[in-house]
Amino acid sequence: MTPIDGRPILTAVAMRAAEEVAIAGGTSVDALMERAGGAVAAAVQRLAGGREVLVLCGPGNNGGDGYVAAARLRAAGVPVRVAASGPPRTDAASRALEAWGDGVGDLGDAIAAPVLVDGLFGTGLTRPLEAPVAAALRRLASEAWLSIAVDLPSGVATDDGAVLSEPPCFGLTLALGAAKPLHLLQPAARYAGAVRVLDIGVGVGGPVRAMAPPVLAPPGPDAHKFTRGMVAIVSGAMGGAGELAAIAALRAGAGYALLLGGSGTTTHAVVRRSFSAAALADRRIGALLIGPGLGRDDEAREQLAAALGSGRPLVIDGDALHLTDPAALRAHGGTIVLTPHEGEFRAMFGDMAGSKIDRAFAAAAAAGAVVVYKGADTVIAAPDGRVCVAGAASAWLSTAGSGDVLAGATGAMIASGLDPFAAASAAVWLHADAARRCGGSFVADDLAAALSAARAAL
Repeated sequence: MTPIDGRPILTAVAMRAAEEVAIAGGTSVDALMERAGGAVAAAVQRLAGGREVLVLCGPGNNGGDGYVAAARLRAAGVPVRVAASGPPRTDAASRALEAWGDGVGDLGDAIAAPVLVDGLFGTGLTRPLEAPVAAALRRLASEAWLSIAVDLPSGVATDDGAVLSEPPCFGLTLALGAAKPLHLLQPAARYAGAVRVLDIGVGVGGPVRAMAPPVLAPPGPDAHKFTRGMVAIVSGAMGGAGELAAIAALRAGAGYALLLGGSGTTTHAVVRRSFSAAALADRRIGALLIGPGLGRDDEAREQLAAALGSGRPLVIDGDALHLTDPAALRAHGGTIVLTPHEGEFRAMFGDMAGSKIDRAFAAAAAAGAVVVYKGADTVIAAPDGRVCVAGAASAWLSTAGSGDVLAGATGAMIASGLDPFAAASAAVWLHADAARRCGGSFVADDLAAALSAARAAL
């Protein structure tokens, strides 16, 4: 079992294509099923601790994997029973049932066991489960000590994370061969529990990957404030947002934070100057952040135009996302990172089709910029096709100012010299780790402060 951090994420079609390549190379469907079922059995045996296991099998090859797993568990001396929603409908699954060679109970009448293995439906599911099947699955999971899903919880869609019929919340999902979008995209991900990948001998790869902790070197012995990166933040109508972003930039590792304009008090480490063309012309600025608390009036538009004309790498957040459009940004060129939440994304890009991964990439291509599509799940996409998907972060991030903190951290990562995609990915990871360290019921000021510990831990 391998954590999904940094590993490829494959859609259902891409996973089937990878399996077809293996089959074309001489690996039979039955051999793939033996590998998958064997890997599931090995994982379940380690986790069950001698407890009885109930394996639920559906009509397709996912059910076939379940029959193989049950046979392997029985051979290893693990007490195991099988219940099915119906007879197999594929030749390989039929052969797996024959190899099991023991009784198969009816799903609706099944008696719960301490360990439940859901092998009912896999990546081919496109419609809700029949009501009796869904009810039986929830009942058996509610009575289990540990519930484990094979590849995905039965009842969710593979590619967009939609819930077709509400499954139970599983303690663990064993992803076969590769992670799938549903393991990270909401709302499906909340039902998957911990996700681990099982190697089934199929070659996988691609530009979409699960987020992994970034590799961020500490400052060297010759470092100074400008080599660590200077971040300039345009302060707007709501000055507190810019101040939060400035503090976050410093806590994330920037050596210098410059707050341009606004009024009010801030930490002594933040330098304040008036907003002007001369201030933007400072060649030491490694990243320029505009948008948090900016406002949407004529002055804000003029400031955004000046920022776009400055030649500095840009992070565009908040109000500034409402003052421009993808075509203008693409025509402008240069290093730009956009950090929209759902409402800002729709305002800028409209109602796009496809999964959140699809929409993020389409938006990045349209704007010629890295897009950080924030939310309960966050997708970072670059115009060159790279995509990074972050798993669920703390629900306590749903507090005013948390986006300003992320924008400041993103500016710090760009100013440090990372390419914009890597910078955005690192900032999202730091932001989530800081939230984890804060525990519950924190405010954005706490979140910004916790970035120091998150960065120091790397």
